[in-house]
Amino acid sequence: MAQKPSIPKGTRDFGPEEMIKRTYIFDTIKSVFRTCGFQPLETPAMENLSTLLGKYGDEGDKLLFKILNSGDFLSGIPSEETGQGNSNALSTKICEKGLRYDLTVPFARYVVQHQNEISFPFKRYQIQPVWRADRPQKGRYREFYQCDVDVIGSRSLINEVELIEIVEKVFAKLGIAVTLKMNNRKILYGIAETIGHADKMMDITIAIDKLEKIGIEAVNAQLRENGISEAAVQALQPILSLSGSNRDKLKQLRGVIGASETGLKGIEEMETIFDYTEALGTSLEIELDLSLARGLNYYTGAIFEVKSKDFAIGSICGGGRYDDLTGIFGMPNMSGVGISFGADRIYDVMTGLDLFPPEASGTTKVLLLNFGGEEERAALKLTKSLREADIACEIYPENAKMKKQMEYANRRGVPYVAILGSDELAAGTVTVKNMGSGEQQSIAQAELINLLK
Repeated sequence: MAQKPSIPKGTRDFGPEEMIKRTYIFDTIKSVFRTCGFQPLETPAMENLSTLLGKYGDEGDKLLFKILNSGDFLSGIPSEETGQGNSNALSTKICEKGLRYDLTVPFARYVVQHQNEISFPFKRYQIQPVWRADRPQKGRYREFYQCDVDVIGSRSLINEVELIEIVEKVFAKLGIAVTLKMNNRKILYGIAETIGHADKMMDITIAIDKLEKIGIEAVNAQLRENGISEAAVQALQPILSLSGSNRDKLKQLRGVIGASETGLKGIEEMETIFDYTEALGTSLEIELDLSLARGLNYYTGAIFEVKSKDFAIGSICGGGRYDDLTGIFGMPNMSGVGISFGADRIYDVMTGLDLFPPEASGTTKVLLLNFGGEEERAALKLTKSLREADIACEIYPENAKMKKQMEYANRRGVPYVAILGSDELAAGTVTVKNMGSGEQQSIAQAELINLLK
């Protein structure tokens, strides 16, 4: 019995029409990255497991796809260890590699490994797939592309401002109305310190990062479960509900966490960033969201998250400042900041809102019909001329009935059909049919390039 073809849950095939649209997204994002002076980079799909483990917190470690060692992966493992039921301990012995969880940790590894070849500050962009052993659901996949842009080797807040400019330009070009939510991990530490639980900052940030998803009561319950005192939970409530403009929130925060040196530093950083964006006349809607925590352990300063205004889906872009990510690879105090565009979710938003332009719906602009004989040779010659003029075209490969050829053009969404029959050949003309309007006209063959351009 033939095997039924399938793919793993949380992964997808992309047909030609989808790939054309995805390529449009990638090309748009790349064009903005390049305009801002960022250079391309690629790293392997798999990394040493030691590179990945411990970089994303306990929850992130659970989502790593581990790769079994080649050959007899149980060779050398005592039989009593294979039956102990401690899969995590066993996995580190039978799996030396894993699929990358994101592009930031591999980037840090690359920077340290190639530090003598790099000019700092190093500005790079990277567009590749990542993998997470998550539960598949709407807008959440096990394999998906990230489009990362980072600058490392500089602590200047100008870099944060430049990333905000990139967010503004990318989504303006794609036609997606968005809100950029920002916070600062130093502010979050200041909050934890002020309520008397600086030692539990990670527990607090992981909980409040789920505020929008599970609601304040569930967040409070999780905080209590993690050992946060009732007094601290209550002290946190007014902080999470601060309202007003970004400036108003920062002013109120000064009064609440101003005694925390770290928290005050975070407030000052955000004030500087808002000063620059206001001076530049940024049209992007930016919201200071004190519940935004970005659960990854390595963030230390400003953090970003972008949401679509008109389509219900998770964040479509996010990132932040990390001051010592390379330190885990033996290169301390190398500060960096970056953001990642979620190409798959951006695709879902653009599809749901019908935002793709006509040029992102196909590659072939004109199909030349095939009538065989001299007409076929003339059509081939004309095809060559069109391609030399950078006009995407094709000739139907067989001398089939005209109806069949026209139906092919319709199915493919080709906007124009060029007819070069015996009458046209004798007159030195070509008949061009607009497949959208149904109108057709006869023009000199030499004019076809100008018409299509």
